[in-house]
Amino acid sequence: MTPESPSRIKALADIFHTEKPLASVELAQLSQIDGDDLKQFMTSWSNADTSRRMEITANLLHLSETDPKLDFCNIFIFCLNDPNETIRIHAARGLEIEEEENVVTPLLKAIKQDSSAEVRAAATTTLGKFALLAELGKITDANTEQIYSALLQILDNEHEVAEVKRRALESIAPFNLPRVKELISDAYHSSDTKLKASALHAMGRACDPFWFDILLSELGNAVPLLRYEAARALGELGDEEAVPKLGMLTTDEDMEVQEAAIQAIGEIGGSHARKILANLVKSQDLRISEVAKSALEELAIFEDTISME
Repeated sequence: MTPESPSRIKALADIFHTEKPLASVELAQLSQIDGDDLKQFMTSWSNADTSRRMEITANLLHLSETDPKLDFCNIFIFCLNDPNETIRIHAARGLEIEEEENVVTPLLKAIKQDSSAEVRAAATTTLGKFALLAELGKITDANTEQIYSALLQILDNEHEVAEVKRRALESIAPFNLPRVKELISDAYHSSDTKLKASALHAMGRACDPFWFDILLSELGNAVPLLRYEAARALGELGDEEAVPKLGMLTTDEDMEVQEAAIQAIGEIGGSHARKILANLVKSQDLRISEVAKSALEELAIFEDTISME
């Protein structure tokens, strides 16, 4: 769509018209907005009231999560500087699906300068996507160093709030370095349940078989949150040896643990995994049946993709 498109101009007018309900079709016109259209958006934004701005970013975040073809990157970067905390949180979360390196610098700025711990935590989580890309060699050396350094500074900062430090631990996990492994191990042995949960989450993101036995043992933890994170992490590790124990968690007393185990089984795959999922699809519990069906479908797509390579 060209910047001069009348439909986009009308969409901008309607989006900021407070007496009109927001429509997804109009918000979709903001995808890939740049140039003069972006400047017009910024001008309209500065004149809009806070509630309308919050409504816009909440809807853009939802659209970006449901339709990967839509790209609101420039808007989310702009909104990282909004005076409203909730809008900045929406913006940080909205950038999580992005893979372009121009996102790194605004995120680093938010992590280092934003006064809100919730915004810093959201930006730190989003930066974890780029930590993974960096470890895969898809980010420049300069940005890789900045990402690792920023996350490490958070973890070494005694004055940073616990929530931000937890997200930094999860985000730094893909870096295959001795210091990172030490940080994960220290957090795992902490008496803080939430920090331990983040350590288990980090073990999965590290994709290191070194953590397999610990994760397997944590499937039997009395705390549902820890069973949940261990199940998710085992799904990321992809070792079929975990499937039998994950299968036992499909009848766990906690619904979220059940679903995490089913999804992990689908991620791991293999004949045993397919058998478990096929049986769960027949469950009288509609929720379990639907989760298993979705996991089985994703597994089939993955296996088809692998077979064509």
